[in-house]
Amino acid sequence: MREEVLRRIRARDWAPGAAIPTEEALAGEFGVARATVNRALRELAEEGVLERRRKAGTRVALHPVRKATLDIPVTRLEIEGRGQRYGYRLLAEDRDEPPPAIASRLGLAKGAALLHLTALHLADGRPVLLEDRWLNPEVLGRAAPDFHAVSANEWLLTHVPYTTGDIGFSAANASAAEARLLEVAEGAALFVIDRTTWEGERPITCVRLAHAPGYRMQTMV
Repeated sequence: MREEVLRRIRARDWAPGAAIPTEEALAGEFGVARATVNRALRELAEEGVLERRRKAGTRVALHPVRKATLDIPVTRLEIEGRGQRYGYRLLAEDRDEPPPAIASRLGLAKGAALLHLTALHLADGRPVLLEDRWLNPEVLGRAAPDFHAVSANEWLLTHVPYTTGDIGFSAANASAAEARLLEVAEGAALFVIDRTTWEGERPITCVRLAHAPGYRMQTMV
């Protein structure tokens, strides 16, 4: 199916900027499961051939570009992969209405209650990552995990498939609270990742990851 989609794009059956048929229509045409279509279109979007927008469908990219592949890592495996001993502490867990900026990013109506988790990840006993996460409780299912025993990062990546998301990178100076938790000087430069993910139309989570100085992110091109 992937090859046929590429053929139609190259033949200009689907011109740059044009909307392509829905996943349901393509699944019916090719006689495959919708999940197969979703996977093929997602891969082509990651390669820059297609542009996918939540609630706006899928279009042929106007200016195809080669995109970097960025997988969401399991923090525990990332730390252990560096030969370091992993540690984890859940600092806070409660249900609350998210700030307006978070609710807007997740497309939630005013008054929606989310699970708010704050956690610290450690390498060889030293704090290296402060995680501030808002989580849609609907994705937890009947058997809600014990986030004291497993991080939300690891549980979500092994239990809840995401279909789309957005991610931002920035530098920030550590606040007094962040400096205390990460054991760095107030005002120290932190590498910050802001990420939001969805499963179809259902929001999953919005998380702010503040990495202590020295963190190095790797990706593939």
